[in-house]
Amino acid sequence: MTTRAVVIGVGHYLPERVVPNSEFEKSLDTSDEWIRSRSGIERRHFAAEDETTSDLATFAARAALEDAGLTPDDIDAIVVATSTPDLTFPSVATMLQSKLGMTRGFGFDVQAVCAGFIFALTNANALIVSGQAKRVLVVGAETFSRIMDWTDRATCVLFGDGAGALVLEAQDGSGEISDRGVLSSDLNSDGRYRDMLYVDGGVSTTGDSGKLRMQGNALFRQAVEKLTSTAHAALTKIGLDDDAVDWIVPHQANIRIIQGTARKMGVPMDRVIVTVQDHGNTSAASIPLAMSVGVSSGKIKKGDLLVAEAIGGGLAWGAVVLRW
Repeated sequence: MTTRAVVIGVGHYLPERVVPNSEFEKSLDTSDEWIRSRSGIERRHFAAEDETTSDLATFAARAALEDAGLTPDDIDAIVVATSTPDLTFPSVATMLQSKLGMTRGFGFDVQAVCAGFIFALTNANALIVSGQAKRVLVVGAETFSRIMDWTDRATCVLFGDGAGALVLEAQDGSGEISDRGVLSSDLNSDGRYRDMLYVDGGVSTTGDSGKLRMQGNALFRQAVEKLTSTAHAALTKIGLDDDAVDWIVPHQANIRIIQGTARKMGVPMDRVIVTVQDHGNTSAASIPLAMSVGVSSGKIKKGDLLVAEAIGGGLAWGAVVLRW
């Protein structure tokens, strides 16, 4: 028998404030058509002034727990992927633990920017496979609106706030690719590309949180190639090819990157979960958000084979293959 980390619950949360592209026309030399044509984004959600990343994470976590039919006391560990924590420390995971009323187990954060959820999911899978935890709550949560330069039209129109969560449970599998759960993963990073996407502040440099900076064209060229290669690497590890994939659940950064990756993988767009038009780029939250929307819309069903892939600052990139 093989231990598998199986998804038994999913949920998400979006802040109440919806920001259409037209809102940026008031303060920037931009337009709804310009934003849509270059990114596919039509609207995004921004957190309220008193709403923190851990607040968003809590709503998403509660939704996932309800979907799983569990209480916080049933969870052994929390792994949160975020680049926009409430505070420098303690971790968002421990704040989430407190807000859920969970007094057992442990929690920690993972920081790999937009690839964060892939790294968090891989870590959670390792906790379960190693026997360290039976049930793990994995959350991606971001308030990227807090680190935007509102004078930079190339970046501030792209990002949004939100959270998504999965509940993973240890279950016995046969060791075959027909098993439900996480089947493989592939993680990568290369610090030589750090200037393509970074924040120009931090504790040991400027002493403040800084603002997001991005070399969009250079990042685009890296993204399609690296996302395709990491998805193929994760599939190859378990002897599968692109034809076996029921759904690609990509990081929702830019519709052109999503389309380019699907095209290189030979997967039609009607087998790709796309939410970028409604949420913008929610960084580490985008994949679990898309999974939750995919399930609630009736697209993703039990037994479907999913490939989730993402790339973010670092650069860091990776993919996970899982059977729902």
